[in-house]
Amino acid sequence: MRHILHADLDAFYASVEQRDNPKLRGKPVVVGGNPDGRGVVAAASYEVRKFGVRSAMPMKTAMRLCPKAIRVPPRFDVYQQVSRQIMAIFRDVTPLVEPLSLDEAYLDVTSLVTPERPPQAIAASIKQRVRQETGLTITIGVATSKSVAKVASGMNKPDGLTVVPSGTERAFLAPLPAGKLWGVGPKTAERLAAEGVKTIGDLAARPDEWARKRFGKTGPFMLRLAQGHDDRPVSTEWVRKSMSAETTLEHDSDDPERLEEIVTRLSQRVSRHLRSEGLRGHTVKLKLRLSDFTTFTRQKTLSELIDSPEDIAVEAMSIMRNEMEPGRKFRLLGVGVSGFEDEDEAPHDTPLQLRLAGFE
Repeated sequence: MRHILHADLDAFYASVEQRDNPKLRGKPVVVGGNPDGRGVVAAASYEVRKFGVRSAMPMKTAMRLCPKAIRVPPRFDVYQQVSRQIMAIFRDVTPLVEPLSLDEAYLDVTSLVTPERPPQAIAASIKQRVRQETGLTITIGVATSKSVAKVASGMNKPDGLTVVPSGTERAFLAPLPAGKLWGVGPKTAERLAAEGVKTIGDLAARPDEWARKRFGKTGPFMLRLAQGHDDRPVSTEWVRKSMSAETTLEHDSDDPERLEEIVTRLSQRVSRHLRSEGLRGHTVKLKLRLSDFTTFTRQKTLSELIDSPEDIAVEAMSIMRNEMEPGRKFRLLGVGVSGFEDEDEAPHDTPLQLRLAGFE
């Protein structure tokens, strides 16, 4: 039997700011851009979440919901440094660590479990070390699989520890909303609700054929997760699958010259990172967000591999021109490249800045 932990730092960026500035402790803190521009919330402390403020929300909305919120500009270099420190703690416990972002990871502690030292004791010791060595709190879910451990870690935040004993996975998941299941995003949850599937238990009761007909090859896999079955290993081999960069415009724009300048600049950033890692890709992606917040991506696959800023910009602008319709203004642009030479072996689609950039 496996023992998997999902460790998730609590309000990571905001907690780092509160740790480093005692005046912010216990106060409603938002980390992110200027509300007078197009800033968004990168992180929200638990004090400000009570007002409905959430990550990825426009900063202007956040400040309206909580006028007393204290905005702090992000310090990504500091967050990355703290993340490395915490991942080092994880790897000191077990070499089987799979980072998902700067602030969360899976750990396989199967080989460390004994009758005298159950997995929850290992999780508790990790929580204590993180607190002592970094001054931060972390929530951990303990289960026999990755997907159940991840759901468990979201149950008792902040500073929580939730254990799902072997054999109880399906019962644990059953009453939860379908959107809580690993891999089920808002759109999939809407489709499930339209089919009368509101809880994970509702989904677990559906037959394979139904799932395959509604959701294709991913349907039966989603069904197995709902039933508590997940044999995916904790993977220590991380391979980048895509490279991307994006920006929110200061003002909505339909000006071709302005949009071309932004696409060119983003293409240069992507190219720089591609070349630093010796990567070339077949597919150019463009992420677009309209004035009404409608967000979508378009892509174009080429016969040859590319990595130069000129080639990326030419293809991205070709896609851009097809989307420039009368009356349509753009709020956000993103450029990306994927389809690398070893893509078939790559398990993750990871942006340049985890959680803050890249394609959904």
